Amino acid sequence: MDSEIALLAGTAGTTIATLLATDAWSGARNGVLALWRRVRPDDEEQVAVQLDTSRRDLLDARSDGDEEAEREVAMEWRGRVRRLLVAHPELAAELRSLLTELAPGASTTVTVTQRATASGSSRVYQAGRDLTVDQA
Repeated sequence: MDSEIALLAGTAGTTIATLLATDAWSGARNGVLALWRRVRPDDEEQVAVQLDTSRRDLLDARSDGDEEAEREVAMEWRGRVRRLLVAHPELAAELRSLLTELAPGASTTVTVTQRATASGSSRVYQAGRDLTVDQA
């Protein structure tokens, strides 16, 4: 179970750090706070301050071009979540559910519109994702 907790905590830390600077942050913040509230209601305010501080730090670091900051924030939250799960393993299923809900792009619908015009001997190659063109 310990390696499962470590893996889940690592995923949570990365997801939290990724969502810090996105429009999905409010929902992520509320979800993380709900986990703590269930088992440590007295710590909720402190965790809220830590989340807000992490967000501010990451936004500042990004504006300064500090690419390492997101990894550091992810590691900090990985440790916090791991300690929470070690003390309260019953939260693992709820955390998995939250991560599925918060996964970047999970609820986002992307519409791609492509238009191309070719004339003469020209060629047009279009793809909605990966494209490999071999010129033989």
